[in-house]
Amino acid sequence: MNFDLLNSAAALCLFFKLFFLGQVGTTTPVPAADAAAVREEIQQVADLLPKLPDRGAALFLIAHDYAHLGDADKALSFLRDCIFLDEGFNPEGDPAFALLKTDAEFKSLVDRVHRRYPPVEKARVAFTVPEKTLIPEGLAIDKQSRTLYMGSLNLRKIVTISRNGDVSDFVKEGQYDIRPICGLKVQASDHTVWANSCPDDGRGAELLHFDVAGKLIERFPAPGTGQHLFNDLVLRGEQEVYLTDSLANRIYKFDRKSHSFIESPLCRPVYYPNGIALSEDGNMLYVADAFGIVQLELRNQSCHEVIPGPSNTVSGADGLYWYRNSLIAVQNSLGFPRIAQFHLSPDGTKVKTTTILEYGSPLLTSPTTGAILGSRFYFMSNTQIDNYKSEKIMDASKLEPVRISILILQD
Repeated sequence: MNFDLLNSAAALCLFFKLFFLGQVGTTTPVPAADAAAVREEIQQVADLLPKLPDRGAALFLIAHDYAHLGDADKALSFLRDCIFLDEGFNPEGDPAFALLKTDAEFKSLVDRVHRRYPPVEKARVAFTVPEKTLIPEGLAIDKQSRTLYMGSLNLRKIVTISRNGDVSDFVKEGQYDIRPICGLKVQASDHTVWANSCPDDGRGAELLHFDVAGKLIERFPAPGTGQHLFNDLVLRGEQEVYLTDSLANRIYKFDRKSHSFIESPLCRPVYYPNGIALSEDGNMLYVADAFGIVQLELRNQSCHEVIPGPSNTVSGADGLYWYRNSLIAVQNSLGFPRIAQFHLSPDGTKVKTTTILEYGSPLLTSPTTGAILGSRFYFMSNTQIDNYKSEKIMDASKLEPVRISILILQD
């Protein structure tokens, strides 16, 4: 397969990042320069359509782009094709489709989604963090102490939340001159914390390592030139860290012995890779991007696209987690966010069944990532990342305390 077009799309990743987080979408005409980039993206995604196992994600993105350009007829055409796949995409929650909200067919398509995907409200609030200006993105948990770690994009710090709900700074604002914080993971053996920095401008991305007291003990800048946004990460044993680089469209293995970033080969190029998960035995790596999930067998480097099956999409997973031969995904590029559990085939390459765990809920206003402890899934309900652009809060009057909610997972 020829994926040269996808490889050339690195310059458009920032646009898709905004789409992914629900920050793009306006009824006003777009600037000419932006329009040219969006039209280029439309062509690239259209060329990929015949090669993708899940057409819905691509159709929805193209419809979104045409709506962003103000072309209602083309937006509706692609949206119609997407919605009739019954995969769960819901344009009602995407501001880009505001120009279609009075259209009779658009209303009919939204009604179809409502009938096929009714609300699912099973979560409850576990903790509330009063600091409104955090704009958190990453969440991790120390399974022994049950302490949660939450990274801040806006304040560029990390806070802890105890099992009793007490909140304190682990890394203070301005400390160590770090950039916005995305992915976080706790090393089980020594309780140290690994973190990714994710600058919007693609400059200064780092892999960071903190000791149990929050002291920075190691920092490793992104390799090579070009733009880098280190997003999420997983730890494989004591010596390997795997992380997604959303602007460079790469997956890296960081080797702790050699202090080197090694690009992991995949069976297809990835487009804004984001969520990443590791199977319990540490042998299967799952990488989520705009169009699906790719599985990499780390023992022999074999690679497979995870097949979602009919009337289903595994695309757009911001947070991705392994749980008892299933994947828990926080999908926030479907128009309305949802949390889904994908039960996998024994070889982990096909989705056998999908369970929607939370959808259309007031506890899913702007979710990004979460963390699993036993059968409990903690996730950030209202990161307010949709009120954050170019590393600035857009409207401080809309900020509210951050809620961390909990779902009980099923086998």
